[in-house]
Amino acid sequence: MYMNNRGNIAYIDGQNLYMGTAKSNPKWHIDLARFRIYLEQKYNVERAYYYLGYVQEGLQIEQLYETIQAAGFVLMFRQHNSAMLGKKKGNVDSDIIFSIMKRLYQKDSFQKIILVSGDGDYKMLVDFLIQENRFEKILFPNRKFRSSLYKEISSTYFSYLDDSDIQKKIQKKKLP
Repeated sequence: MYMNNRGNIAYIDGQNLYMGTAKSNPKWHIDLARFRIYLEQKYNVERAYYYLGYVQEGLQIEQLYETIQAAGFVLMFRQHNSAMLGKKKGNVDSDIIFSIMKRLYQKDSFQKIILVSGDGDYKMLVDFLIQENRFEKILFPNRKFRSSLYKEISSTYFSYLDDSDIQKKIQKKKLP
């Protein structure tokens, strides 16, 4: 039997989050510290894992990593062989799926999963977690980039980060 005495766990597909906000039209940027607080207060997120494909070192990249960690996320990297470094997107889907399934298999102490992505590769996982009553919500970064595979999912299981009420809470404040 699962021990349900702990909070929820969030898994963030970093590339999907970035593409769904900073590359959207109109583009906007998430304040990661505010987003982490939002996840904690709204969804009782105790642990939040931010997955990225590993990128070559550089000052800008190091600052990004520091920002993610300072906001309270556990930074997880997708490993690539050296020939592929810097040549492909993060491709963290299988790592996230494996981590969630491993937690379930090992009966890790948590209540439910919150997933941040619009990628359809997670659809089978989402269906399974709903069936097992271990799924709280999928947060789509952008309603335009949400996979059509989720069209059958009940609205109780998803929200859009680009909804104006949510966006106001988590976006970076524009400097005057």
